[in-house]
Amino acid sequence: MISMYKIRFPLMALGMLSLIIGLWTGLSRFGWDLPELRTGLLEFHGPLMICGFLGTVIALERAVALDKGWAYIGPSLSAIGSIATIIAPYSIAGRLLMTTASLLFVFVFIAILRRQFAAFTITMGFGALVWFIGNIFWLIDYPVYLIVPWWAGFLILTIAGERLDLSRLLAPKKSAYNIFAGANILFFIGVIYATYNTATDIRIFGLGIIVITIWLILHDIVTKTIKQTGLTRFVAVCLLTGYFWLGISGLLSFFGGEFIPGTPMYDAILHSLFLGFVLAMIFGHAPIIFPAVLQVPILYSPLFYIHFALLQLSLLIRIIGDIASISHASMWGALLNAVSLILFIINTAIGGVRGLISQK
Repeated sequence: MISMYKIRFPLMALGMLSLIIGLWTGLSRFGWDLPELRTGLLEFHGPLMICGFLGTVIALERAVALDKGWAYIGPSLSAIGSIATIIAPYSIAGRLLMTTASLLFVFVFIAILRRQFAAFTITMGFGALVWFIGNIFWLIDYPVYLIVPWWAGFLILTIAGERLDLSRLLAPKKSAYNIFAGANILFFIGVIYATYNTATDIRIFGLGIIVITIWLILHDIVTKTIKQTGLTRFVAVCLLTGYFWLGISGLLSFFGGEFIPGTPMYDAILHSLFLGFVLAMIFGHAPIIFPAVLQVPILYSPLFYIHFALLQLSLLIRIIGDIASISHASMWGALLNAVSLILFIINTAIGGVRGLISQK
């Protein structure tokens, strides 16, 4: 039987390839003069970033945690599906593979729930289901902008569930858990409503995000750990900054009220959420999760603050450019977004090399 450890590196590498191609297509969509890798591939910027990169990495991390061979089928299909999408963007193969991957991810969480039936695993399992539903819409040719709320739900619920698990260290009251559940229900109603009214009203969607953000800020242990040093503080800084951008996305959704592709508000809402929130979580957790998945220690360095700070600065430039309709600011912000992600990959790789050297 093939060792599951041996396929972790290829799957992570394919996830990173989706990230790089996603960055390339994103910059091309923004007007930077880059060669078109495949005709029509620019339309798949979002799916490559969310399903190809984030979906593969998150599913791989859960497969490692479950420690069952069959659980690796999901991230494998997601990774292969992203490659199929890159090679033949308009073929149904990529969408079918990634939809199947998300279905298997649901089964992974069914197995997890059988092991540990708790509020945080229910929340994360619900996030897996939301990803699958979104991918079903994608498979039957719904426009991507109508599916984005579902993909956002997948990531928000997954991260919120993980943070809910750690919040127990602060011993929150039962009422806090009830508020958390209510916030998730409100958000899910917003996701459903936005799917059919995206161009006219995403206020419920935005309100749900705002309530979840407030809950996380009030109950996350990072409000305590930020007083520490080294990697622990870095993680806390990343997470608290991510909550700031999640709140910004919610406020823009609530007060903007519209979600129309190609508009500056659409770009601001999406990237404050997917870059500001989700990637801040990736930056903060990478030195912890990557070693667990790849079994390669990643030594923390203060240099990690470089890619983190550049992401914040570039995102600020981009969002201000969107809101003020300064297209050049938005373009340069997007370019610096990509640079910050490349630096993240480089700094993480250097941390891994230093970790391997330290073991010898």
